[in-house]
Amino acid sequence: MRLRDFPEEELFLQGSAACHGCPGSAAIRVAFKALGRNTVLAVIASCTSVFQSPFPVSALGLPTLNMAFATGGATASGLSAAADRLVAKGVLEEKPTILVWAGDGGTYDIGIQALSGAAERNTDFIYVCYNNEAYSNTGTQRSGATPYAAWTTNTTRGKEEWRKDVAQIMVAHGIPYVATASLAYPTDMFRKFARAKEIKGTRYIEIQAPCPPGWKFPSSHTVKVARLAVQTGMWMLYEHENGRTAYTAGTQRIIQGQSKLLPVEEYLQAQGRFRHLFHPQRDEERIGEIQRRISHVFETLQFTHKMKEHIMDIELAPPH
Repeated sequence: MRLRDFPEEELFLQGSAACHGCPGSAAIRVAFKALGRNTVLAVIASCTSVFQSPFPVSALGLPTLNMAFATGGATASGLSAAADRLVAKGVLEEKPTILVWAGDGGTYDIGIQALSGAAERNTDFIYVCYNNEAYSNTGTQRSGATPYAAWTTNTTRGKEEWRKDVAQIMVAHGIPYVATASLAYPTDMFRKFARAKEIKGTRYIEIQAPCPPGWKFPSSHTVKVARLAVQTGMWMLYEHENGRTAYTAGTQRIIQGQSKLLPVEEYLQAQGRFRHLFHPQRDEERIGEIQRRISHVFETLQFTHKMKEHIMDIELAPPH
């Protein structure tokens, strides 16, 4: 699919209160185009609660509930059960897609209990975490998604812990579909939403969302930073379905040797939140530790890919 093939109908309307270069607004526009009008949206407390509009108007062209931080999974469970009942009674001809839209604070930290419960019950809904790696709407405090060594207002010398990987936690729940996405690869993102729409049960999609004010880069560089995240291996693109993981887009090309893994410094130096790693002097230890972790992951994946190619090339001799 090409960008020109996206549906023309706009369900994310003009007049939002989003910051310039806001990744959340760009991501929700792609999601709405893929999912279509028969969708019910639950927004969990986040930047989206703020930028959707100044009351009483709305930039969201779908039925929308604004809910508290911890309620994503519980809200989806109620909406999904109600929609099933309305279809059974003949009130609705077709069940709408239930879409929960949450930030990393409402997913990694405050909302993970309700999300885990809904996933364990295989509730029929799509959960989206647009991950800007901090509590951006309250002034950029650290979250469980904040990467190692990143500045936030309460990790002024850089976060000391490595981030959780909630996408892999959802894989461990055994739900039907898990995917990661990037603003720099919109057709890949669109395809993953369209695929999730076709599946019943709990589906989880996590989008890396570079935040200009929180990450301290110019608002015109949102897509550039998102692309560098994938090209340096700081963010990986994949989908997991039926027990199998398939890497996609820029990540797939690195693993298959079609493009090179860029040094992580290019990603770190593009953002002010990592400036303390380079000024007043280079922090070789922390920069090196980040690079070593990424390199280890990709060396393993590239080795596995080559082994699979080699095995596929082997012609087995017939049994004697």
